[in-house]
Amino acid sequence: MEQKREMWSGRTVFILAAIGSAVGLGNIWRFPYVAYEGGGGAFVVPYLIALLTAGLTLLFVDYAIGHRFRGSAPLSFRRMSRPAEAIGWWQVGICFVIAVYYAAIIAWALRYTLFSIGEEWGDDPAGFFTSEFLQQDSDAVFGFDFVPAIAWPLLIVWLATIVILAFGVQKGIGASSVVFIPVLVVLFGVFVVRALFLDGAATGLDAFFTPNWSALTDSGVWIAAYGQIFFSLSVGFGIMITYASYLKRRTNLTGSGLVVGFSNSSFEVLAGIGVFAVLGYMAQISGVAVDEVVESGIGLAFIAFPTIISEIPGGPFLGVLFFLSLVLAGFTSLISIVQVIVAAVQEKTGLGRVPSVLIVGGITAVTSLALFPTTTGLNTLDVVDNFANNIGIVTVALVTLVTITWVLRQLPDLEAHLDAVSSFKVGLLWRFFAGVLTPAVLTWMLIDQVVQRVQDGYGGLPDSLVNGFGWGVQIAIVVVAIVVSRLPWPRDTDTTPPPLLPEPVGAEPTGTEGGSR
Repeated sequence: MEQKREMWSGRTVFILAAIGSAVGLGNIWRFPYVAYEGGGGAFVVPYLIALLTAGLTLLFVDYAIGHRFRGSAPLSFRRMSRPAEAIGWWQVGICFVIAVYYAAIIAWALRYTLFSIGEEWGDDPAGFFTSEFLQQDSDAVFGFDFVPAIAWPLLIVWLATIVILAFGVQKGIGASSVVFIPVLVVLFGVFVVRALFLDGAATGLDAFFTPNWSALTDSGVWIAAYGQIFFSLSVGFGIMITYASYLKRRTNLTGSGLVVGFSNSSFEVLAGIGVFAVLGYMAQISGVAVDEVVESGIGLAFIAFPTIISEIPGGPFLGVLFFLSLVLAGFTSLISIVQVIVAAVQEKTGLGRVPSVLIVGGITAVTSLALFPTTTGLNTLDVVDNFANNIGIVTVALVTLVTITWVLRQLPDLEAHLDAVSSFKVGLLWRFFAGVLTPAVLTWMLIDQVVQRVQDGYGGLPDSLVNGFGWGVQIAIVVVAIVVSRLPWPRDTDTTPPPLLPEPVGAEPTGTEGGSR
């Protein structure tokens, strides 16, 4: 018989798990910079428009697919249409690629949590990070020279991930989310409060929030706003489809989506406040303007912040708070990413939970440990990350929406399903956003990125690295997805779509069923 599907114990656990997936490294080190560059306080306009017209729209699409078709991404798309199964495996492939490098960044943050105690980076955080810690080779070509100091924390990250996933959806992912998300909010809240009392914090916040309304006429700012929403909410590459498939049959989907979407955005604003308060302090002690110390991504976390920590009274305490927040935010996201792969393998092979976790966790961990604890790991990670986010996720999200809307004509059924179980009804406007506006924005973003990469390459890195780990990996994902989609499902797997749920008669749906809150 087909395996009984695991379930969340209630809607609250699902919401915390979904928030854990959405709130990741990008909320802390990417949003503040994007918002600042996008007009400061004025960025709230395109950001909110992007959230309402595209972010929540895609979130509802993912929820509807997973909850309606009750399967992993490949099985859900297979139940929708046999040829569409390849889209699900495409999403699984992107999750695999993201998982193998995302774990490496979490491992770095784990080491830096310990480094913060004694300010191990000394007087040269940049040199320490690239030369002493990562031991990066000045030659950018790919190599396998091993760096043990990175390997062991990376191994710890993977062991923890495998253990939590082996416990299952509720006892593993759900239980860890119930603990980790509140702890993350408390830790980062304390970090922000401490940052607000630094000298120069007001200057940093003024730079962050002061609106530059002229920025709204720049199309690049709007692309950045939509891009931040896409990358931050974990939409379009299988995570929310998988998570929604574990919900009880009567669960308030759109209400849950609103909570997840606005919680994610609230955390991003909180991150912006904390980061720019600290950058304001750095600008003041350096005697320069805030715009001269603003950075994002790896440079912000592992170079700029250690520099600041060395100058702040009580810096080690602030450093531990910051890097431990990065670890927790990244770890909850990593769990959700790997779960997409586990669910797909489990259903396609008919294996049990633990064997599927061991196979998937073993392969991803070995791949991760082979590629990134090396002297060329930073450049490799940079290329893989950029192409996975800006090419892979954008392309598969675009193909998904076009297929659902214009090829399979599934939007009316998905709308009916959302309305049958949710308190907040979607309608014609949602269909317009999902079928027209969001695909148009994604097309715009994809063309912009492809043209840039073709014309300029990436980051001045060798073509062999960019072509191999950039274009090559993304093409390989599509090829493998098509091949795997042709393999048969277990005989006891029902690949037919379930019937639509009827609209509750005489009352609005409560979003509860059997203890779901």
